[in-house]
Amino acid sequence: MKGENFEFCYILSGRLRLTEDGGEIREYAAGDSFIMKPGFCGNWQTLETVRKIWVVAS
Repeated sequence: MKGENFEFCYILSGRLRLTEDGGEIREYAAGDSFIMKPGFCGNWQTLETVRKIWVVAS
């Protein structure tokens, strides 16, 4: 389970698959962004080496 903060991610390069427990499977690649909410439970699968910018906020 993820911590108590929001995490914003902007993908610079690479590809990943993010699967929330009991939820959808989503894939992200260069140019995509997303927010992981506090308490996120799931799996991050790196499909290609990922470079990202990320910001954590409470």
